[in-house]
Parts: sequence; structure tokens; C-alpha cells
Amino acid sequence: MQIRSNEEQLNLLVRALLSLETEEEAKNLLTDLCTIREVQDLGQRMEVARLLREQMTYNVIAEITGASTATISRVNRCLVYGAGGYGTVLERLEKGEEND
Repeated sequence: MQIRSNEEQLNLLVRALLSLETEEEAKNLLTDLCTIREVQDLGQRMEVARLLREQMTYNVIAEITGASTATISRVNRCLVYGAGGYGTVLERLEKGEEND
């Protein structure tokens, strides 16, 4: 059996995520892949990103979410200089809410 490289492992994870069809399937996979704390941290980062896009200050975001200013700063760097993942997802979520 051949061991996959880190890049191949990432590609496998991406294909797995793309194969999901429902919120329930996504929750189930996250529960299986991550610890409870990791899932909570991921959710917190999404909320931090959403609030940053709403122009909230670090102090307000920290108070609302309980995130450290280091986490908020990291998420902000990703929003500004990252690969665009947060922006893509948040735009799609906002469009979905508009259509509801």
C-alpha cells in the first residue's frame, strides 16, 4: 500500500467535503474528523470572519465570541491576504439568507 503525500491527503479531504450533500452529512463528517473543541474553534472562526466583514472592532468581536485577539487577527489576515476561502463562503451564505 502506498502512503499518500500531504498534498494527496489534502486533495482527499477536499473531495470528501465536496461529496457532502446536506448539512447533516457535513456535521457528521466534522464530528468524525475533529474533536469537539476543534469543531467549536472552526465555528468560532467563521463567526469572527462574519463579524469582521460587518466592520466590528476586535474588542467587540472578542466580547461576543470569546475569541482571543490573536485569533481575530489571524482570521482578519486571512480575510485580507488569504486565499479567499472565507470570502467565498460568507458571500454564498449571505446570498442564501437573502433567498430565504
